[in-house]
Amino acid sequence: MNLRILLPFRVFTEKTDVVRMVIDTPEGLFGILPHRLDCVFCLVPGIMVYQTEVEGEAYLAVNEGFLIKTGPTVLVSVRNAVGGMPLDGLREAVDKEFLKLDEQEKNMRLVLTKLEGGFIRRFMEFHHE
Repeated sequence: MNLRILLPFRVFTEKTDVVRMVIDTPEGLFGILPHRLDCVFCLVPGIMVYQTEVEGEAYLAVNEGFLIKTGPTVLVSVRNAVGGMPLDGLREAVDKEFLKLDEQEKNMRLVLTKLEGGFIRRFMEFHHE
């Protein structure tokens, strides 16, 4: 398989001759082999494993995103990815960075919702005066 991992503003990595992959989805872990039918998966923050014939197994911490397999091509589009460190370091990266960012985004959305609600109330008060 030909694997291409995309981040919002760049290509994280491209690998050829990938013989297997394991991904983390909301439903659990899934394995992908070269002759698997075409498919689409939602990805959750976790560890993605892929193996090439030349380099062997590699581990990446990935944030949420999507995986699309069409024929021999596998495209992974995620918000962030980290690699090149030991497996326990990757698990820490997922726990600290990716899950922390999700919590910060929830808090930011809550603040924006409150601001929008306040703006609408004040606008309606101004309109009725």
